[in-house]
Amino acid sequence: MTLRLKRRAAPRTWTIPRKGTRWVLRPRAGPHAQDQSMPLLHVLRDLRKIVRSTREARLLVNADQVRVDGEIVHDLARGIGLMDTVSLAAPLDEHYRVVKNARGKLVLVAIPPGEAAVKIGRIRSKQTVRGGRVQMTLHDGRNLLVAPDSEYHVGDSIKMELPGQKVLDHLPLAPGRLAFVSGGSHVGQFAHVERIEVRNSSQPNLVHFKEGFATTKHYVFVVGDQAP
Repeated sequence: MTLRLKRRAAPRTWTIPRKGTRWVLRPRAGPHAQDQSMPLLHVLRDLRKIVRSTREARLLVNADQVRVDGEIVHDLARGIGLMDTVSLAAPLDEHYRVVKNARGKLVLVAIPPGEAAVKIGRIRSKQTVRGGRVQMTLHDGRNLLVAPDSEYHVGDSIKMELPGQKVLDHLPLAPGRLAFVSGGSHVGQFAHVERIEVRNSSQPNLVHFKEGFATTKHYVFVVGDQAP
């Protein structure tokens, strides 16, 4: 697959100027869907604005100055998506988490250094594998093996250590939990779960929030208890 894309065809989640060169870099196939991730080049150049050109970005990553989810990255086409952490080495010593704003655009939010070693992943699917263990697939493509009697459900979130995948906490989708809305008309909002409406039809289940709105379960990303 070609690694270039017409600028006018770039996903609406990308925060890039709509006017400029005809072609932009396409994210390499990876953990996030193309329309839900931006190439590292555009994160460095168009979001953080730390470089002005592809050449400058290449010099930066080749000097081991950029980490994504705790690992040094050299590939400028590496897709960066929701909840990923991006760290810039000294002298900048900056750390960011990728979220969506109220327009559904992927943006960077500054975080303390300690938070760059932690990531929250939403459980996208589960399946039983050889040996009777259960494999969970997260929203970013990571796979985790857990015991068959574990209380993990699709739609729950887990907090894990980076760059490894040690599970630090289980964040179930349940009343009272704080969640981030990753899509729909309320994208970019944090809200507290009030109840989950299970619908006996082909329509997706709904999650109702104390803040007075509801959205489909697929868009609900549990992030904690009472504070982001």
